[in-house]
Amino acid sequence: MAATDGGVPARLPPPPCCVPALSSGASVVAIDNKIEQAMDLVKSHLMYAVREEVEVLKEQIKELIEKNSQLEQENTLLKTLASPEQLAQFQAQLQTGSPPSSQPQGTTQQPAQPASQGSGPSA
Repeated sequence: MAATDGGVPARLPPPPCCVPALSSGASVVAIDNKIEQAMDLVKSHLMYAVREEVEVLKEQIKELIEKNSQLEQENTLLKTLASPEQLAQFQAQLQTGSPPSSQPQGTTQQPAQPASQGSGPSA
């Protein structure tokens, strides 16, 4: 390092590789163009990723709408097959926050018997 009168090192000139870029307006424009191209590339990749994600979410929404429709139909059917006592018991369980008790498959078919005897809605 070169020293000045006070023992402080003199400031070194910039390396040769940087001098043309600092002195030439064309080089600055070229760098700006490269930066703009890189930003456009990043923007393109982001837009592509967002479009893919939107398509996935649209498909999930479609599946959830179909599943919701199926569950609503099942719920309506179960309500029509359930006896008034079962519906009252279910409403009471909902109000207390306790989960519905699971019953064997054979027990859930029991409401269909009163319906066939004419005391409930006929199928």
